Parts: sequence; C-alpha cells; structure tokens
Amino acid sequence: MRSVVLDTETTGMPVGDGHRIIEIGCVELLGRKPTGRHYHVYLQPDREVDEGAVAVHGITDDFLLDKPRFRDIADEFFEFIEGAQLIIHNAAFDIGFISNEFALLGQRERADVSDYCSILDTLLMARERHPGQRNSLDALCKRYGVDNSGRDLHGALLDAEILADVYLTMTGGQTSLSLAGNASDGQEGGGTAASEIRRLPAERPRTPVLQASAAELEAHQARLAAIAKAAGALALWARLEGEAAEA
Repeated sequence: MRSVVLDTETTGMPVGDGHRIIEIGCVELLGRKPTGRHYHVYLQPDREVDEGAVAVHGITDDFLLDKPRFRDIADEFFEFIEGAQLIIHNAAFDIGFISNEFALLGQRERADVSDYCSILDTLLMARERHPGQRNSLDALCKRYGVDNSGRDLHGALLDAEILADVYLTMTGGQTSLSLAGNASDGQEGGGTAASEIRRLPAERPRTPVLQASAAELEAHQARLAAIAKAAGALALWARLEGEAAEA
C-alpha cells in the first residue's frame, strides 16, 4: 500500500473564518517503508497570519510574500496524494483546509478528499489505544520513544516525518526486519535472508564457574549477620539455607 503522511500549517483557525493553508508537508511510505520521496511547499495565503498561529509555527507574512499560491501547486499536490492512504494527526483539521482550498478554485471533484484517498487519523487511533491520556504528537513521541528534539516550532514537513516514525512504531514496532528470506531466493517478503542469520554453534564451550574464596565467603557471612541484626530476623535466603541443611 502507498501511504502519504501529511501535515499542514495555516494562518489560524477555524477554516470557516477564512483561514488558509500556508505550508504542506508530505512523506511517502510504500509497504510501511519510507521511500525518500516527499512533497513540501510554502504558500502565499492572500491574508495575514494570526499572531497566535505565528507563535506556533513561526511562519510570518513577510516570509510568505514571494511564495506560490495554492492554485499554482494544486495539480502537482493532487498528483502526489491521489490514490494514497493519507496518514494525518487530527485529520479533520487538515482535510477541512485541503477541501476548502480546492473548493475555492472551483475544483469540486477534488474538494471531497475521501473520493480519491483513504484517510487514517492517528489521533483517533491513539485515543482508542490510550484512552484518558494525552495524545498530542509530542505526547506520542514521548510514549513511543520517537526523537522530536528538533521540534521547537511546528513545521509541516518536520511534523510529517515525526508522525511517520510515530505511526510505524505505534502500529508495528520494527518496520524493516523480515526473516522470511529475500525475493532473490524466490520467496516472498524480502528482508534478511536465512543465510545471513547469525546462529550459535551446536557445541559451545562450557561457561566457567568461579568459586568464592574463603575471604569472600567470610565477608558474605558477616554481611548476612549485619542484615539480620538490622532487620531483627534472618534474611530469607539464610533461613532457606538453614532449612536445606536440616532436611
């Protein structure tokens, strides 16, 4: 399956107040593996960016002055996502903005994103798996051990890359290891061939057993006596040793 992990940044919210997309970031996965292909663009929204939004993503009006408009990139963006499974954190937000951008261009056939893409919302998935807990992207990074140290501000491409790691970890852990042999051997699955698996020899040298010296045994007994005095009773293993000696 071809998947596209997608994120957007906007002038603010909600979309019903005339807010627009100012950044799109996409990362392509094929068979749960990153292909190295991505789509990234900043957009001139023809309106000011709210101060609150700038505080989140750091994208200013001045930075966007010379950037293309959505109509300039609509076709190439559509071609990149068409037919893919879109993986989005809080999909309703991003899909609402994407649909609005196509609708503003009069492209009603593209405005209903679900007509040409399937949509997987990782926020809904996380809420099902971790009810009652925080499920923001940062919270999921912490929970699954994904490095987000470079995320001082939100950014569409950076967030899409981080979300790809979170999604792959959340839904399967290891994403590239396969022990089914590789395709060149006429087997399905690819990955590590059986001949590459490191196996231990059938006959292995016995692990040496090091006996405690008399001095070490004496120190051990002194330590047990100190524990017994502090606790007011013999240690459990000392009682067990005594019972074994009497048996």
